[in-house]
Amino acid sequence: MKVLLDIKDTKAEFVMELLKNFSFVKTKPLTPYKANVLEGIKEAVEEMKLVKAGKLKARNAEDLFNEL
Repeated sequence: MKVLLDIKDTKAEFVMELLKNFSFVKTKPLTPYKANVLEGIKEAVEEMKLVKAGKLKARNAEDLFNEL
């Protein structure tokens, strides 16, 4: 199972050291870029869920392309 943790910078070193002491846990820190990409994907998925539930109006694809 994979788990993504959001840890305060001041506590990150402690938590990483703690996790490394468990033989059954593998740790791999994310770069700031990858963390931002994952956060963006997470937000997009949440928005899609809201659109499907009818709680948020979807944008027209043509408008989206014109914005880019």
